[in-house]
Amino acid sequence: MAVSDEASGTSARRRRQDEPTEHPSLALLVVVTGVLITAIDTTIVVLALPEIQRSLHIGLASVIWVVIGYLLVITLVSTQVGRLGDMFGRVRMYEAGFVVFIVGSLACALAWSELSLIVFRLAQGVGGALITANSGAVIADTFPKERRGRAYGFNSIGFNTGAVLGVILGGIIVTYVSWRWIFWINVPIGIAAVVVANRVLFDRGERQQRRIDWWGMVTLGLGLFGPLWAMVKLTSEPLDATTIAFFSGGLVMLLVFWRIERSTREPMLDLELFKVPTMTPSLLAAMFQSLANFAVLFLLLMYLQGVRHLSPIHASLLLVPGYITGGVVGPFAGRFADRHGAVLPATVGLGIQVLALLAYAQFGLTTPYWAVVVAYMVGAIGAGCFFPSNNSAVMKAAPGDEFGITSGLLRTFANVGMVFSFALAILVASESITKAKAFAIFVGTSSLSPSTAAAFTDGIHSAFYSSTVLMLIAAVLSAWRVRATRTLPARAGPRDHA
Repeated sequence: MAVSDEASGTSARRRRQDEPTEHPSLALLVVVTGVLITAIDTTIVVLALPEIQRSLHIGLASVIWVVIGYLLVITLVSTQVGRLGDMFGRVRMYEAGFVVFIVGSLACALAWSELSLIVFRLAQGVGGALITANSGAVIADTFPKERRGRAYGFNSIGFNTGAVLGVILGGIIVTYVSWRWIFWINVPIGIAAVVVANRVLFDRGERQQRRIDWWGMVTLGLGLFGPLWAMVKLTSEPLDATTIAFFSGGLVMLLVFWRIERSTREPMLDLELFKVPTMTPSLLAAMFQSLANFAVLFLLLMYLQGVRHLSPIHASLLLVPGYITGGVVGPFAGRFADRHGAVLPATVGLGIQVLALLAYAQFGLTTPYWAVVVAYMVGAIGAGCFFPSNNSAVMKAAPGDEFGITSGLLRTFANVGMVFSFALAILVASESITKAKAFAIFVGTSSLSPSTAAAFTDGIHSAFYSSTVLMLIAAVLSAWRVRATRTLPARAGPRDHA
């Protein structure tokens, strides 16, 4: 009887894998919801930092780890939870991500100290990693190749909508309610998503036997944490021997990580994937784009709050039209990538973002607010072109049995850029005033007097120019895929083409 039951269960699972999705629109809605709530949690916390700092009596240099710690955890575990998706089912791990995220959000809302909040944010990051790392794989399983770009385009709507809601809700909640509600709101959304996901999402990919690369994850974590800790410390304190030691130690651990990955049978970073000609430039383009672009939100908030003396809610409302524009552009760019390839829309999108960064670098003490809105809309159009196209390129190039690993790898590269983007931007932007003052302006606990506003604006200009250089590198890497595609062997399979 046990054998019969097992055979029956296996047959049922196979039928699920072979059957078409009965409700692909609902399936996509669930995936978009996952991206939406993780995007909300990234932007909404930024606006709540001053209130969190005052409520829990957290030091300025510590409160930023509420944001960075969350991103760092997602960066470290994305490839591993993607691997868990290949092992135990991508949908199962995706749904588990919602559960962990809900519990983490609940714990954050009840946090009573600096340490408890940061620890709970790390747990919430694990849930966010399970969601984001497996979302791309779930789409790849659910939709055929010729429709994935459009699906990823709708995914970008989820991100932009979440970012908009995070900005609006963050401003309203911080101004009129309590910072704890920025975490409470995730609970009902997450519960509803789990219920729907259980009904409309089914695992279709074949299960793969994988191993978790614990040593790779530990060494990468230490390798990223060392330089990151040093850079964050430099935003508020002068360079000293401890800072140099952390930075140098992190670089050493990154070398150790690379050696481990070369000798491990199932490494955290599957080096075989980098042999696909279009994979490496696609992943590096994602990393440099994040390194250049993620800091834009921080820099604009610093400019609007510190230089122009706007309140958090008024500063955030100026950014809403840009997020809406990016969400509208995403599906069209994804559809274009499906029909004509990903290189053109992705590269053009990066070029448009370069123009937006150059526009940001011209902002002054009396720049009209409509110019800020228009410039941010231009940047959002570029991002809306890039993300679905590049994501589609990466997943099309992935082997069919490694969607989970590849999706996690893409998130890892993008998140490495996001994690370091903030610290790099603050370091550059604070060159003209004291670092402590710049950091206080960022978290909203201080604003600039007229005598220092002009000098600080020059520092922000330097940060935007630095981001422009990084975005140009991303554009060159994206365009390089044309050459990589043309030099493919004649017998290259379709998965090698982006």
